Amino acid sequence: MKNHTLYVQGTHCSACKILIEDIVSEHKGVKNVCVDLKKETVHIETEHEVNAHELAKELGKLLAPNKYNISTEKIEEEKNMKALALAVPLGFLLLALFLFLQKIGVVSIGLEGEVTPFTPLLIGIIASFSTCLAVVGGLVLSLSAQASQNNSGAKPFVFFHIGRLIGFAVLGGILGTLGGAFTINQTVHAILGLIVSVVMIILGINLLGIWKFGKRLQLALPRGMFDKFTKIENGLFAPFITGVGTFFLPCGFTQSMQIAALSSGSFTSGALIMFLFSLGTLPTLGLISFGSLKFGQSKYSQYFYKTSGVVVIGLAVLGLLGGLAALGVISPLFTF
Repeated sequence: MKNHTLYVQGTHCSACKILIEDIVSEHKGVKNVCVDLKKETVHIETEHEVNAHELAKELGKLLAPNKYNISTEKIEEEKNMKALALAVPLGFLLLALFLFLQKIGVVSIGLEGEVTPFTPLLIGIIASFSTCLAVVGGLVLSLSAQASQNNSGAKPFVFFHIGRLIGFAVLGGILGTLGGAFTINQTVHAILGLIVSVVMIILGINLLGIWKFGKRLQLALPRGMFDKFTKIENGLFAPFITGVGTFFLPCGFTQSMQIAALSSGSFTSGALIMFLFSLGTLPTLGLISFGSLKFGQSKYSQYFYKTSGVVVIGLAVLGLLGGLAALGVISPLFTF
């Protein structure tokens, strides 16, 4: 039995840890694997006589589709000032566009600290391109492999996505109902809105890749829960249940919208928030299901992630200021 400690780059959150461990554990000869997000390392115990360089090369091919790099030596990630230099002004430009659209009444981004229908839809779109939703993409790929083996065509994917949309709506509605049952007043509503904003700021920072500690600030379910979801069986009922179950997988974007659904205080509002979020993720997950999405692996992906990080942080700061204004801590900065 041989032990290797390799370095991994490209992680953003606890979902990355789960996905990397799942992929590496399927490699021949691997008996145990553990990812350390803080040190950005992966410790592997294998029964095969393979040196670290060969193992890193083999695992690199497996992890590349999910935008992770693995090596035998620690590579200090460059801040990539070129990408940041483009992402920051582009992000601010998009934020200015959102504010303009809010001003003329085309969209509502919730400057008063409330989550509007536009917000979860936009967050869903951003999340679908982020590695924070890589676990769900991994499930889709597992489903794809199962469907190919059984020659079951597109039906499993259809049931998976239907289950995801319906499940998110129903469970979001339940969260909204629970919030209403506890009689969430304006103060509690504003505090929950502040929590959503803080979670989103952490997510945005992780997308920018400028604060490694932020990767450990997101809640995650036990590894065993993910293992159960990946055991997709034959038939159409299992993909439907798996789609519903993705509601509980560790994703900071999902968690922020779940808090928003809870603070909505009603079944209808909570269901709408989570349905629109899942709807925002549908195009990308659909492309993964029915085709090969190459954008995330392209040389332009880093620009998208960093620009998205700026937009997410910007929207979160606006929400944060709106929440503070609702609590009377500061005066409203925007009047529309």
